This record gives sequence, C-alpha cells and structure tokens, in this order.
Amino acid sequence: MIDSRIEEALGKQINQEFAAAYNYLGMSGYFDANTLDGFAHWMQTQHNEEMAHGMRLFRYLLDRGGKIDLATIPKPRSDFNGTVDAFEAALEQERENTIAINRLYELATECNDYATKSHLQWFLDEQVEEEKTIEDIIAMLRMAKGDISAILFLNEKLGAREAIDEAAPGA
Repeated sequence: MIDSRIEEALGKQINQEFAAAYNYLGMSGYFDANTLDGFAHWMQTQHNEEMAHGMRLFRYLLDRGGKIDLATIPKPRSDFNGTVDAFEAALEQERENTIAINRLYELATECNDYATKSHLQWFLDEQVEEEKTIEDIIAMLRMAKGDISAILFLNEKLGAREAIDEAAPGA
C-alpha cells in the first residue's frame, strides 16, 4: 500500500497535469481564433501530452493501491497579448510543474518510496525537455520582433509538430 502522503501528493499532481492540459486547450483556442493554426496545433498537442502525463500518474497511483480523488480544474486563460505572452504563460506553467514534481520526488525520497522515485524520473527528464522547447520558441518569437513573415514561418513550423505516443516504451 502506498504511503498516504504520497497518495495525496500524487493526486495533487494528477490534478495539476489535467489543469495544465486545460490551459493548453485555452491557448490553442486563442491561437485558432487568431488564425494561427500552427500555433493552435502545437498547443493542442501539448494539451494531449499533459493529459497523457496525468493519466500516467493516474494509472500509477491505482496500480499502487492508491485512491483517486480528482479536484476541480480552474477555468483556463484564453486571452493573451500576442504569441510571446501565450508562450510565456506556458513556460511559467511548466516551471510550476517542475517545482511540483521536484517536491513530489523529495517526498518519495523522504518516504523511502523507491518505486515512486523511479516512476517520477521520467517526469523529471520530461520537464527539462518541456521548458527547453518553450524557451526556444520564445527566443525565436523575440528574434522575429513581430515580423509577420517570421511569425507565419514559425506558425508553419509549429504546425508540423507530430504527436509522440507517451505510452510507448522509451517515450
């Protein structure tokens, strides 16, 4: 049986992953409404990834005999002051998620829960990738300085993003 503190912390992290997914969905809607379908697609793919992350933790908690206690997800933000603002909000969300996962890992260490530590290692590695990707997009957007040609190029580039099957081994 899983420690009750780990069970509660995993439940909070599941909620945070689903809230992040909902926020990415709001961002996708913002970009779609502004005829930037590539940016919208990128955010929709992020939404799908966050849902997969939440389900990965959901399944793990159940596999360990834990109880699922889902909480309310706040309404997502869906209005931004341009592309940089939206991606800065995404980066802030990912940084908050990294902090939460680090705290969860610390708790698993404190509780000598080696299985949870092992499971969370994937999330730690994933957060490095998530933050780096968004930081790179923000850097490119800042270089573009509002140049419509550059924005349209990035829109096309981000629209070509393919989804990754996060349930697959090695993903």
